[in-house]
Amino acid sequence: MNVAELVAIDVHTHAEISKDGHGSLSPELMAASAEYFKAHGRRQPTIDEIAAYYRERKMAAVVFTVDAEHATGHPPISNEEVAESCAEHADVLIPFASIDPWKGRAGAREARRLVERYGVRGFKFHPCIQGFAPNDRVAYPLYEAIEELGVPALFHTGLTGIGAGVPGGGGIRLKYGDPMLIDDVAVDFPELRIILAHPSFPWQDAALAVATHKPYVYIDLSGWSPKYFPPQLVRYANTLLKDKVLFGSDYPVITPDRWLADFEKIEIKPEVRPKILKENAARLLGLGGEGSVPS
Repeated sequence: MNVAELVAIDVHTHAEISKDGHGSLSPELMAASAEYFKAHGRRQPTIDEIAAYYRERKMAAVVFTVDAEHATGHPPISNEEVAESCAEHADVLIPFASIDPWKGRAGAREARRLVERYGVRGFKFHPCIQGFAPNDRVAYPLYEAIEELGVPALFHTGLTGIGAGVPGGGGIRLKYGDPMLIDDVAVDFPELRIILAHPSFPWQDAALAVATHKPYVYIDLSGWSPKYFPPQLVRYANTLLKDKVLFGSDYPVITPDRWLADFEKIEIKPEVRPKILKENAARLLGLGGEGSVPS
């Protein structure tokens, strides 16, 4: 991957469908997501198509799925398939994996195998869908392995469109999206690189506090058009957190084209824009030429 030639690095995109047509979520939850994001009729792109899309735009993208089988009963897309497909497009795609935290020590062993054999560069957690509090000790063996492996853990925070409008929210509990629960993780695993995904409505101030207080906690800006960003998020991105805020789109539900067009219209300092769009992610992910995360 030639980082110098990239326009941006999108740290938050989803593999929604496998090569054999298996979806990452149940049809009910996928339909609710489409309704929430006004994405009716949107086709789920394959990983090959994601690569072509980002290559055309001279961008790189982190790609992951979500393993929430314990809570939902729906089998996940294989992490191995995601990693192998991304490896075929290593010029633009960066594989993350997702492991159900309820797997305990078996999940920790899987994490080590995925990094060492398949080149996985990080891990995605969606506590609301996976049905766990991020500070629940059930996930600690997995966090320990990820910390030892030296790769980031990305956590969904705030409201989720998954299950929105379904009776009972499809069983999804929003309380698990509170970023303050992840503050415990940052304390108990002080070398773990953590990304708080999304503007964390209704806990935006909590996310900013955690990222300001804990040196290895970052925030990605995915899932929202920038024109809806809370003013305090923009203020912190321009100042205290200028080296810890990351571009993410949530593709395919939000396209980087739309996100970037709206990002141009908000008041981000010219010297901060390249940090958010590429430089902070390149450093965090240890991509060529940009250096690694400072210790």
